[in-house]
This record gives sequence, C-alpha cells and structure tokens, in this order.
Amino acid sequence: MTTTQFCLVRHGETDWNAARRLQGHTDIALNARGLNQAKQMAHALKAIHLQFDVLYTSDLQRAQQTAQAIEELYKTTAIAHSALRERHLGALQGLTTDEAPQREPELWKSHLSRGILQDLRGGESIQQFAARVQSALEEIRQKHIGKTILLVSHGGTLDMMYRVASKQALDAEKAVTVPNASLNWISHDGAGWKVNAWADTSHLEDLALDNLDL
Repeated sequence: MTTTQFCLVRHGETDWNAARRLQGHTDIALNARGLNQAKQMAHALKAIHLQFDVLYTSDLQRAQQTAQAIEELYKTTAIAHSALRERHLGALQGLTTDEAPQREPELWKSHLSRGILQDLRGGESIQQFAARVQSALEEIRQKHIGKTILLVSHGGTLDMMYRVASKQALDAEKAVTVPNASLNWISHDGAGWKVNAWADTSHLEDLALDNLDL
C-alpha cells in the first residue's frame, strides 16, 4: 500500500497563549518567544533531514509566521488553507480561562462538557469543526497520495486530527497535549489513519504551552 505521511506543526507561542486567552479565529501574531520557537522547529526539521513534498498552513498569521521559518530555511512557499484554522469559539473568543466562567458560566460549562452540537453562540460546534478538519485533511491527502506533507496549524485543529487518526470520540476528554511548535506525525496507508508520534518538543529550548482551544 502507498503511505502518505503528515508532519503536523502547531504554531509558536502568542501573547494570548501566555495569558491563557482563547483565540479561536482571532488573528493574533506570534510573540518573540513564538518566533524563536518557530526557528528552532524549522532547524530541527533540517537536522533530521526531513524531505517534504508540500507545505500547508492555516491562513491565520500565527500559523503563517510559524510556516515562514520553514519557508526561509527550505526556500519553499506555503499554501494557505482557511479550513486549517482553529475552531471558531463564538462568544468565548477573547476571554481568558479565568474570565470565561465568570462572564459566560453556562457557555463555559457546556464548552468543558464537550457537547458536540454546542456552537458557543455564533461559533462552530465540535461536530461542525470535526467535519471541516476531516474534510481538509482528506482533501490534502487525496492531492498528495504517497507524499510527505508538512502542515502548520493550531492546537484544537491538531487535536481534531489526532482524534481522526486514533478514532477517538469527539465528546471524549482531550487525550494528548499539543504544545506550541511541537512536531506531530500521522500517516494514512490507503486503508486507514495511524498516529506515529506525538507532541515532540525536544527541539525547543524551553517548555512549550499546551493548547487551550479544546
């Protein structure tokens, strides 16, 4: 069978990550630490002599800035894809994890319970988010069967890709961390998905933050 490899990269740190503020679709730039993490990640890919066929990125700037470190080192151009964005978190976007239960107690409670039909007042439900991510992943796989695909995205989005590859239920509690600038590997052998390695941050100088966007 022909195997298609994906190396999934979460974007580097932002000030909102550090403040534990929910980003969702809000277009936040990397902070200085995040830019350094992106460079360390790109150099780590070079150090393991990763050869990839195509580079994709979410169209939000924190992902594009992370991908830029790869573009510069590999002399390549990333393809921006809006379907690789983080989940739209509706009324919770812009709130910290301390503010959310105070200002939106019922919504926050619903969010934590992973009710898959809850759209967080104007955002995406987990079910809608899962359909978007799964569709994008399959579209990219079909375009590049047998290739190695490098993909820069977001914590919630990569968690959803983990769920697809591991057949984890959408309403189950998060099973893995997705740290900033981490390397995560999944593959498809033509018959199904497999998780090969996850949450590698050995290339980073400091500890990286896990994702908040569940």
